[in-house]
Amino acid sequence: MPNALSTFLTLTIDGVSYGMMLFLISVGLTITLGVMRVVNLTHSAFAMIGGFITLWLMRSADMNFFVALPVGVLATMALSLILERTLYQWVYKCDPLGQLLMTIGMTFVITALVKNLAGPQIQSIALPDALLGQWSLGSLNISVYRLFVLGLSVAVAGALWLCLEYTTFGARLRAAVDNPRMARCVGINVPLVFSVTFAIGCGLAALGGAVGTQMLPLEPYYGLKYLVLVLIVVAVGGLGSLKGSLYSALLLGLIDTMGRYYIPALGGFIIYLAVLAILLARPQGLVGRAG
Repeated sequence: MPNALSTFLTLTIDGVSYGMMLFLISVGLTITLGVMRVVNLTHSAFAMIGGFITLWLMRSADMNFFVALPVGVLATMALSLILERTLYQWVYKCDPLGQLLMTIGMTFVITALVKNLAGPQIQSIALPDALLGQWSLGSLNISVYRLFVLGLSVAVAGALWLCLEYTTFGARLRAAVDNPRMARCVGINVPLVFSVTFAIGCGLAALGGAVGTQMLPLEPYYGLKYLVLVLIVVAVGGLGSLKGSLYSALLLGLIDTMGRYYIPALGGFIIYLAVLAILLARPQGLVGRAG
C-alpha cells in the first residue's frame, strides 16, 4: 500500500475515533438543550468530573481501568442527580439567559473545586496493556486505543438511538417535552423522566471524558476549555438532533485531524473556518429544520 494512502487511512480512522469521542461528550447536551430545552453550560464539566473520578479510583483504590470506568460514570450520574434535584430546579424556572448565567457560574465553581482537590496540572488516565500498541495491516498501523474508542462510541450511539426511538421511556420523554401538562394527565412522572434523562446525558459526558483523556487531557479548566467544542458539535448538527450531532462530530473530527496534518500552518483554527462555512450554508445545522 502506498505511504500516502496508508497515511490517509490512518488519519481517517483517527479522525473518526476523535469525532465519536466528541459525540459521546456532546450528545448529553444535545438532549438537554435540544430536547429538554435547558441551556446547560455545565455539561462539559461533568465530562471532567467523570474523568477525574475514574483517575482517582485507579490511583487511590487501585482499580482496573475497565472497572473504574463504569464506576466513575455511575458516580457522576449520582452526583448529577443530586444537582438536578436541587440546584437545577432553579435553573428550570429561569429564562434562557438566566439558565446560561447560572450554569456557567456552576462551571466556575466546579473548576475551582477541582483545582483545589486535584491540583492545576494536566493529567491523563493510564491505559491498560490491552489498549496499548498498534494493530497492523500491511503498511497500515492503527492504534488499538482509537479502535476501542470508536467501537465503544458506536455501541453507545446505537443503544441511545434505540432507547429514544423504540422504548417506552423514549416515548415518555418526547411526550413530557412536547406537552408536560398532558403527559402528567396520562400518568407520566415528568420530573422523574427529566431527572433520568439529565443523569444519562451527564453519564455519557463522563464516559467520553474518561475514555478520551489521551485526546483531551484532564485539567481543572476542562469544563471551560472544551465547552466551545461541545457547543460547536450541537450547533452544527442541529438542536435536538442525535443524528445531526453524530454527523457533526464525525465531520469536525475528520476536518480537525486532517487539517492539522495537511495544513499545519492553520493548526486548530481550521475547525472554526469549517464551522463558519457550514453555518453560513445551513444556519439551522446539518439536520436541523429551517426556520
